[in-house]
Amino acid sequence: MQDVLRQQWLEIRQRLVGLVEAGSSVSLRIPGQERMWWGLLDDAVPSCIDWSGHVMGDSQTHHAIYRARADVGAVLLGGGDFASSLKDFGGVMPILFDEQARHIGHMGVPADSIPDIATALQRGGNAVLIKGVPVTLGTTGTRMALNAQLFEKCAKAFTLAKASGAKMTLLPWWVVWVANSRLMKDEKRATQCFARGEIPPENSGY
Repeated sequence: MQDVLRQQWLEIRQRLVGLVEAGSSVSLRIPGQERMWWGLLDDAVPSCIDWSGHVMGDSQTHHAIYRARADVGAVLLGGGDFASSLKDFGGVMPILFDEQARHIGHMGVPADSIPDIATALQRGGNAVLIKGVPVTLGTTGTRMALNAQLFEKCAKAFTLAKASGAKMTLLPWWVVWVANSRLMKDEKRATQCFARGEIPPENSGY
């Protein structure tokens, strides 16, 4: 499994190059172990970091996210131009699109420090600002990469509309509720898979 995830990390890194800013970092949880594959996008290979040791630097944020959310299997710390611009517009993007409600969910309030991360992620959302940096989560590496693309697309629509003063229409509450309920089911299943030492299944549809 470690070899599979290491190869997946390399594939995800290639997928995210050009989408997110240089210096962004990616990690994958290793199911059934207190470990993760972690590295910067410009690293040739990831490092296997043991959580039982002293986790330092950028990887400390990744570790804190995994501790706060047992369903998260992959983390991107960094984002594109528009996701990074959210800090200039309050740091929280409302739910404007059904796909956003289904896969990203509710953004928590921005976290200013490591202790704030658990609170920022308690609603189960897969996007948040931590110390002003956009962070995208997913139950798997593939889902996280798709979420990162979706997050940037939604952030572009939101920030451009906000900056131009255009009127925005939120999704009806019941659409958000249905889509978000499906997201919560995915996350519950992922939590159970990780507890069994398994990689969660990929979403095959909406």
